[in-house]
Amino acid sequence: MAAADLVGDLSAVLGETRTARGLPNGFYISEDVAAEERRKVFEGQWTAIGFGKDVPNAGDTYPVDFVGTPLVIVRDEDGAVRVFENVCRHRGMILVEEPKNVRRQIRCPYHSWCYDLKGKLRATPHVGGPGVNEHPDMDKALLGLIEIRSTVWRDVVFVNMSGTAPAFEVDAASLIERWAEFEKPVYHAGPDSSFELVVQSNWKLAVENFCESYHLPFVHPGLNSYSRLEDHYMIIENDEFSGQGTLVYNPMLDESGRQFPKFEGLSDKWDVAAEYVALYPNVLLGVHKDHAFAIILEPTGLSGTRERVAIYYAKEEATGPDYADMRQRNTALWKGVFLEDIGVCEGMQKGRSSQFDGGKFSPVMDTATHAFHAWVARAMTA
Repeated sequence: MAAADLVGDLSAVLGETRTARGLPNGFYISEDVAAEERRKVFEGQWTAIGFGKDVPNAGDTYPVDFVGTPLVIVRDEDGAVRVFENVCRHRGMILVEEPKNVRRQIRCPYHSWCYDLKGKLRATPHVGGPGVNEHPDMDKALLGLIEIRSTVWRDVVFVNMSGTAPAFEVDAASLIERWAEFEKPVYHAGPDSSFELVVQSNWKLAVENFCESYHLPFVHPGLNSYSRLEDHYMIIENDEFSGQGTLVYNPMLDESGRQFPKFEGLSDKWDVAAEYVALYPNVLLGVHKDHAFAIILEPTGLSGTRERVAIYYAKEEATGPDYADMRQRNTALWKGVFLEDIGVCEGMQKGRSSQFDGGKFSPVMDTATHAFHAWVARAMTA
């Protein structure tokens, strides 16, 4: 079936926000649309699959199910992060079942073929018969692991499965430029700065909700009490990202007024501002004067999403014991906010099994969410 026949006429999604409709129900409940989405949205674009912190040391490996494709993130001896298909070139066996350090080689548990951390095939025991580890018909140079095009930005590991997307620094140029002041090292503090959430909704609904502040007074009354709806502004870059910002960021995580150390060299704007954007398709990012976060959305099915949340700090000292209590409160604060979003995402997913027609966008409050819908529509009809 042609893509146009599968997804239908999306011209109403591509119009101006004041007249546009949202994506049709099939984008949330159809297996056929999801298969096309996998090819055009996830495999065709730069998509987030993990964090550099998942593989902090040489030899660390982290397996990922990337919309059905088994991948493994590896830190090599030179400190570079690489991504390979998590599959032995011999008989297609999965190589790494769980995160672990493999030291200097990745060994297949089936016939013990061994690959180095750069993916080169190094050992093929008994391949030519018992005790014969070489054979003229087995050219190791042609049987290395299949490496996937990848890059790391703000500790998020991105891949482009198709290999056809522009270079990441070109594809994400607008956001890189917008946040140029934050192009500095960030520091992760370990277990107290990460958590995961499970949402029974399509991944796109999590993006749509994150993009807008319209729901703050109703879903996040605590947050809205000090960062009000009227204190927020829209951020839209149709081809890359959209989201929102606030003009009153001033966290109080310690009664004495103690704060986390700040990023150096920030302009005055960031004394009170913070921004939250969805970098399409599946990573949600936040920046503040003293910390940042990233949320990777992993689809686990048509109506299932795993949210992996990682919080980073501006200075390494903030990851030490002197700030442990503040980090725990900061993590609890963000977890509480994101938990409040789960109900609305799951409610919208249930609504997609009705005669809902994509809905009507607010011409003022939904522009960032509509930008994401339009991006998906363009990607699916390209």
